[in-house]
Amino acid sequence: MTAFLFSNRCRGVTRIVGVDRWRIGADEGPDDLIVFGVPAYLALILFRQAHKGQLSELHRGFDQSGDALRHLAEILAHEQNIHAVVPMGFEPAQQTRLNLLHGNGWFHRLCRDYDLPRIVFPAENIHVLRDAAGAPLDDIRTQAQNTLAADFIMDKVRELTQEPSHELHVSIAGGRKTMGYYLGYALSLYGRPQDRLSHVLVSDPYETNRDFYYPTPYDHPIHGSRGNKDVTVDARNARVELADIPFVRLREGLPARLREGNATFSQVVGAANRSLDEPRLVLNVAQRQVWADEVEIKLSETEFLLLLWLAQRSQREEADTDWSSDTMVDEFLDLARQVLNEMSSAYERIESALLQNRSIAIRTAKYFEPHKSRIKKAFVAILGEQAAKRYLIVRQRGEDTALYFLPLGAEQIEILANR
Repeated sequence: MTAFLFSNRCRGVTRIVGVDRWRIGADEGPDDLIVFGVPAYLALILFRQAHKGQLSELHRGFDQSGDALRHLAEILAHEQNIHAVVPMGFEPAQQTRLNLLHGNGWFHRLCRDYDLPRIVFPAENIHVLRDAAGAPLDDIRTQAQNTLAADFIMDKVRELTQEPSHELHVSIAGGRKTMGYYLGYALSLYGRPQDRLSHVLVSDPYETNRDFYYPTPYDHPIHGSRGNKDVTVDARNARVELADIPFVRLREGLPARLREGNATFSQVVGAANRSLDEPRLVLNVAQRQVWADEVEIKLSETEFLLLLWLAQRSQREEADTDWSSDTMVDEFLDLARQVLNEMSSAYERIESALLQNRSIAIRTAKYFEPHKSRIKKAFVAILGEQAAKRYLIVRQRGEDTALYFLPLGAEQIEILANR
């Protein structure tokens, strides 16, 4: 299993403020726990100690209140594989390696102090954010640098949410403010019901002290400043609070291609926002093309005809359509002759199927149902569930039979005529 960490510099000293991911046994609960932004594995200590029933020994270091802590205490990790992501070039990556992993580094001290389970964190797991040319980023300040960071964070959250049995616990503490924002937004886009979002708060003056890594279980003086005065405080007395943050889950509204494939942060956000925009349906009769929200939707000839037919009826304000009616069948066949050519094999197939069933009204109506389902599938695959709803054929019960229509006004439909 894997953990991802953002590394910051604090007055020249690298401190961990990133992503921790734990794996636990298959019989003991979710496979993975992701924590972004936790300073120096503070949450990890809490999980370990809570599992061992030793919260009373940590009352000075951790806030014990809240369902979030009790929830997290239940998902102790047995083995972890940590990756650190450094957004400021090779020098901070080297600082991270020396401060945390070299010899008696703080990572090893933490594991020893709290008797943590085996954690895999080799030096080669420290990664550097890079630009499009492969050069390391020296910081995340410019628009271009923020875009690269956003894409990386989103790709990682998307990757980690692909496995249904995995649970992510994400903390937005640490890193540049935009990194925390992108992380929370990425979880909102890809998070599942089992995933959690939280924030970690460290008491003053420990949060800004470059020598503070975690509340030690023993006296550990560290030196810093408060205003213009030099002060010495005991790391053992630091308080850490973990707050659970509710978030909106938009994953199911995203197209499958964006949930599973590659896309930039801006593209995914744009897809999520489409459901809030005014719908716009464009049908090119000559090319048999359908465009919705300026994205092409691929349909077969029969599905194109069905959508075109209902779109024309919407434009004429004759929306309600009874598919079992002989009049409606004749109207559809007339349109098919105009678009497909009466002598074409495509038209002959449609005519044969409809005329064969027209003596039994229910069979005629059922002819259209599979095509309606395929239209829905095509729109949802490209636009996502929420955005697609604005275009999908609606079925409602009439007095004696079902009626069908497009939920679009004439001004929301453009039909490019055959030439």
